[in-house]
Amino acid sequence: MAVEFLAHERIWFEKFKYDDAERRYYEQMNGPLGGSSQQQENGASTILRDIARARENIQKSLAGSASATSSGPADQNELLSRISHLEVENQNLRSVVADLQMAIFKLESRLNALEKSTSHQPSPVPPTQKVEPFSVPSKKVELPSAAPAKKAEPAAAEEDDDDDIDLFGSDDEEEDQEAAKVREERLRQYAEKKAKKPGLIAKSSILLDVKPWDDETDMAKMEECVRSVQMDGLVWGASKLVPVGYGIKKLQIQCVVEDDKVGTDILEEEITKFEDYVQSVDIAAFNKI
Repeated sequence: MAVEFLAHERIWFEKFKYDDAERRYYEQMNGPLGGSSQQQENGASTILRDIARARENIQKSLAGSASATSSGPADQNELLSRISHLEVENQNLRSVVADLQMAIFKLESRLNALEKSTSHQPSPVPPTQKVEPFSVPSKKVELPSAAPAKKAEPAAAEEDDDDDIDLFGSDDEEEDQEAAKVREERLRQYAEKKAKKPGLIAKSSILLDVKPWDDETDMAKMEECVRSVQMDGLVWGASKLVPVGYGIKKLQIQCVVEDDKVGTDILEEEITKFEDYVQSVDIAAFNKI
């Protein structure tokens, strides 16, 4: 705070430089040692330059302090305006919050009043309905005479006869039978259409390693024996001889099989039947197509 206060004051901080330059000037001009006129002129010029430099520094410092003092009130005015603007906004927000609180309070009071009225009062009856008091109708018990009883019996018999007569029953049964026939015919056509549609055939690509007994085995004959295995859903592919070691080579052959018709176990069993040429069969790769 002290530095900021001094920055706004017009104080000559570099006055000591001016005093030193003036003292040296007078010492060289009127000092006891004196000196030649050339030395005195050089010293005087040096002192004058120092004095001019000191005056420039003084003017710069005074200009800086003046600008600081001029900019200070502007910043303070801007700060005061912002503070007043914020106070106005705060007041507006307080009024809005107060209005919202009042509206919520009114809504809560109305809801409480409605809940109380619905809990204590019975539900209103719609205007279209008329509520009549429940009353048991009074009936007079009379002993029937014999003649009315006789007349009632034929009436009951006539009603039974009317119930036995079904004027529309046969038509309904015929319609049900026709609908059942149409439904069965449509189901049969759908089943035939679905049966004719070809299904997706699952296939696999298998790479077999067929190993001989030794290096004297005829590999061409062994490949011929392997390809002689024929099955429904089996197709042989390319083959090659792969060296194993010590002059022994194995037959690597590829085939494509249908999964529903040919299995790997059956294929290995059929190939190992050629015991004179085949020592073992291994599956090197198995991929679904």
